[in-house]
Amino acid sequence: MGMPTEEELQEALAEAARMREHGEDPHHIAKALLNINYQNEQLKHVLRAVELYFNSGMAVAEHQKLKKAVEQARLAVHRTGAIEEEHFGLR
Repeated sequence: MGMPTEEELQEALAEAARMREHGEDPHHIAKALLNINYQNEQLKHVLRAVELYFNSGMAVAEHQKLKKAVEQARLAVHRTGAIEEEHFGLR
């Protein structure tokens, strides 16, 4: 299975939003897609911050950006109803 194109993803997200707005999500597929997309966007910020940090010689300012991105991703997981969180010794 291949990844959806950006156009396909946007179409799917728009349809998921429409389904939720009209209460047409009996199996919670639209809710799951919107939730996962939101978390994925936050994790992309973390990835960009990590790459910047690694490429900057691990400077202090980039370290702070990385910490902020990680915290934003953690908050996104909590806001979207995550039940468990593993810290992997990163706190």
